[in-house]
Amino acid sequence: MYLKKVEGPRAVTLPGGQVMSRADLPNAKTRRWVASRKAAVVKGVTYGLISMDEALERYSLSEEEFTQWVHAVAIHGEDALKTTCLQRYRQL
Repeated sequence: MYLKKVEGPRAVTLPGGQVMSRADLPNAKTRRWVASRKAAVVKGVTYGLISMDEALERYSLSEEEFTQWVHAVAIHGEDALKTTCLQRYRQL
């Protein structure tokens, strides 16, 4: 089996005991961002699987957009990333 050489860890263990690997991250060509994909990127950066700079470049995100995702998860949890809940959480 051939493993592509990457910088940083190939997998990290999350607080709940789950293991998250680079394969769990969304495809680099992702253009439709659902809450689960946003959450995967936020978890990947938060737990050191990929760097923030790598995530911004890989997914063509602005620093402001990504920071909003992280802020929403920190305050309200992963449900805040859902578009249908966005307006409700912004009012708080």
